[in-house]
This record gives sequence, structure tokens and C-alpha cells, in this order.
Amino acid sequence: MTPQEQTNTHGNIEALGLPEQPHRVLVVDDELLVAKGIMASLQSMGFEPVGPCKNGEEAMQACHEDKPDIVIMDIQMPVMDGMEAAQIIFTEHDIPVVMLTAYSDDTYLQNCVAAGVFGFLLKPASGEQLSAGIAVAWQRFLDHVEQRSQIVNLQQRLEDRRLIEKAKWIIVKRKEISEPDAMKLLQMQSRNSRKSIAKVARAVIDSDGLL
Repeated sequence: MTPQEQTNTHGNIEALGLPEQPHRVLVVDDELLVAKGIMASLQSMGFEPVGPCKNGEEAMQACHEDKPDIVIMDIQMPVMDGMEAAQIIFTEHDIPVVMLTAYSDDTYLQNCVAAGVFGFLLKPASGEQLSAGIAVAWQRFLDHVEQRSQIVNLQQRLEDRRLIEKAKWIIVKRKEISEPDAMKLLQMQSRNSRKSIAKVARAVIDSDGLL
């Protein structure tokens, strides 16, 4: 990645309100000793551990109240397992999840991806594995958010173009002028009003609907 691309990526991340690295990490595991061990490792690495929670329902509540940056969660838990909780947490709170599991078969990992999980760690995870797993998952999450933002921006640009085209032909018909002249009128009105050309186009379309 070039320095310019890195600058653009950092700017996009900041514009989306996301840190370059996660800080608050929610730990979810029904085995208290395991959860406390993970929290101690996280704290020693400079993270702010949150929790621990012992099931998926507690994790969802903690995400709502404590708003962690990322979640490390066991899969097999009572009340609500990690897979179900991860999908709800990501859908409702847009918080990425790293699964902590004793299972490594391909089917299980595919299910994790389908649930919106951005990484996984095999038990028992060392401090170095925790750090690396969080870093990889967070970067995947940032890439996902950036791609999602680009899709939204593209959709907005397409909608703006549609509005401008429609407004342009309304002006052509109303004033009996050429298409280029209609476009110049839209651009001039945009400059004079200090509004985007899409907003000017929307006003033209709305006024035409009132006639």
C-alpha cells in the first residue's frame, strides 16, 4: 500500500468514527477462570478488558451498555451460544466478534463467517495469539466497513445522477432549450444557491410535481 493509499484509508476510518486499533475488548466465556485469564492477558497488552460475561445474552446486554470495540467470545455456552449472539451483536451493534473455540473443522468455520465473525482463536490462546487474532479481525472489520461505505456512496451517486437527468429534461421541456443549456442552468443555480446540484435537481423535480 502506498503512503497516499494509507492516508486515504486512515482518513476514511476517521470519517467513519472508528479507531485504527480496538481498545475496549469484551470477553465472553462461561468458564470463569478462562475468561479471567484472557482479561489479564488483554490488560497486560494495553487493552481495556470488559466483562466477563458467561453467555450470549449477557454479551448482548454488555454490548448495549458498555459499547466495546470488539468481542472475544466462546461458542459453546448456556442460555445463548456464541454463534447466535455474534450474529445479533454484529447486526444490531455493528461490533465485530472473534470466536474462541476448541473446534477447527471447516464446517464450523464456514458457519462463523456466515454469522459475521471476523476471526477465530483456538483454545487455549496465548497472549501473542490473542493480540494477533484481534489485529487481524479488526483489519477485516475495517475493510468490511470501508467496502460497505463505498457501496453506499456509489448508490448515492447513482441516485444523484438519476435526479439530475430527470431535472435536466424537465427544464428542457419547460423552457424549450437544449440539453447542454439545461445542464448549465442547473450548475449555475447550484453555484448561486451554494447547494449541491443533486439538491437543486430535487427542487426542480418537486416543483414540477406541484404544477
